Amino acid sequence: MSRPKKVTDSEILDAIERVVVKHGASHLSIDAVAQEAGISKSRVVYDYKSKTALLEALIDRQFERDTARIESALVECADTPHPELFARIKIAERALDDTERAVSMAITSSMSSEESLRQRMLKWIERDMNAMDSGAKPEAARMAYFAFIGFSCHEWFGLVDRSDEERLPFLEQIRKMYIGYPESQPTTTPNP
Repeated sequence: MSRPKKVTDSEILDAIERVVVKHGASHLSIDAVAQEAGISKSRVVYDYKSKTALLEALIDRQFERDTARIESALVECADTPHPELFARIKIAERALDDTERAVSMAITSSMSSEESLRQRMLKWIERDMNAMDSGAKPEAARMAYFAFIGFSCHEWFGLVDRSDEERLPFLEQIRKMYIGYPESQPTTTPNP
């Protein structure tokens, strides 16, 4: 009798990503992940009770990766006018790979029907909004952040495939948007 194949949680997460890359989120299932990982369905069910749990794990993994990238980029961007914003823009200088694009699509397409996935993404955005508010010009940081997210979404969803020659100057313009944004002026009430 052969022993069951031992796989790590990371290998199961890799299998989830491979299923999404090969077949899309609509074909993500416990069976598909078990087959991709070469393990029993019961092993996958033990760790991930449903398709939603598989997608939650995918979001959590991407969130961890994103957090690590931001922390690394923060070191590089420590001397910029707004390190949190500029770190996120720095990360976007590198084009997405097929796995990152597929994971983005899977997460986005599943969010509309799964409240738990939507809540995870809201926490992600809340973290970014708090980071934007941490600088001297929070209004400017939010404006530049939303320009950056709009720019990035086109790449995440595969709607635009920009070369570095196109991507880098546009990201530089978003940085300049922040830098050139006027300081907020306190509103004063005229004396009667």
